[in-house]
Amino acid sequence: MVNFCTLFDSNYLSRGLVMYESLIQNSSEFHLYILAFDNQCLQFLRQANYEHVTVISLEEFEDEELLRVKTKRSIAEYCWTCTPSLILHCLDKYQLPSCTYIDADLVFYDDPKILIEEDPGCSVIITEHRYTREYDVSATHGIYCVQFMYFRNNLQGMEVLTWWRARCLEWCYAYLENGKFGDQKYLDDWTSRFRGVHVMRHEGGGVAPWNVQQYEFRKENQKIYLHLAGARTWHPLIFFHYHGLKFYSNKKISLTGTMYEIETGVKELLFIPYVKSLIKMGQEVKQRGAAFDPNGARRPAPGNLNIFVQFLKERLLLLFSGKVSVFQPGKFSFKKHYHYYSNHRL
Repeated sequence: MVNFCTLFDSNYLSRGLVMYESLIQNSSEFHLYILAFDNQCLQFLRQANYEHVTVISLEEFEDEELLRVKTKRSIAEYCWTCTPSLILHCLDKYQLPSCTYIDADLVFYDDPKILIEEDPGCSVIITEHRYTREYDVSATHGIYCVQFMYFRNNLQGMEVLTWWRARCLEWCYAYLENGKFGDQKYLDDWTSRFRGVHVMRHEGGGVAPWNVQQYEFRKENQKIYLHLAGARTWHPLIFFHYHGLKFYSNKKISLTGTMYEIETGVKELLFIPYVKSLIKMGQEVKQRGAAFDPNGARRPAPGNLNIFVQFLKERLLLLFSGKVSVFQPGKFSFKKHYHYYSNHRL
């Protein structure tokens, strides 16, 4: 049995459920613990009563230390703050031998057990961002990504987890300060600070908009494979992190914003099927009586000027992010970048 935990609110409900479906399709035996981050999400999940799922309310999860910092942080910052506490809550309350935190906007294409069994003797597994060089902000935003993190319920695993929780309670904000950023800069020195920490090696784990440019893909017998450009060995894609995808109220979609360039072939192979799944799931959720948009579409898509301003902000972030060895700003094209905000023929 592989135990997972995640957290999301009603705006991310369709993403969380698509991720859950991908586990059903690819994980032989699992259980998913979901922290519902608002009442609408909580009520829907409890009424739906999904198999292999335990729903956790904020009321039963939050302790005095979390409540003490909650009002001082944005919703996103508080989500980050809660991540180590959620893993600890699941390990303690449900007496689990291990638990793997996963972001709600992941999709699994093969059995995640492959990643967990990569180093059977480890107590903690973390994943690198593996940035494409022109997008490398590891110096400021972290070497590792809080997207797929395994913790064993033993002395080594609990030492790392309780240390991380304490740091996030002390400071966890969406800006840079004294070498910290959110919850994930804390991970930078874990391999030297703690024993039993394993960095995932499998190329099929942790594929995301910030590193997908490095890979070539192929689909064979309903499975997706990838390898680094120029390499010979193909590896199964285990999961993709659809970070930054947004729906807008005027029926437009942003795949990654203006930060990352995604090739047409990757859009057709990965992004468009994912968008279709989110739209279908959103429709199913509404058919079950939900009075909210489970895809989180609130505002209309930005116009050309706002897109261009955002593009400049993001490129300047890359330029001034610290120890970035390569800065390739590329060429801005309204046609190219506005495509991310245009209607897709689904």
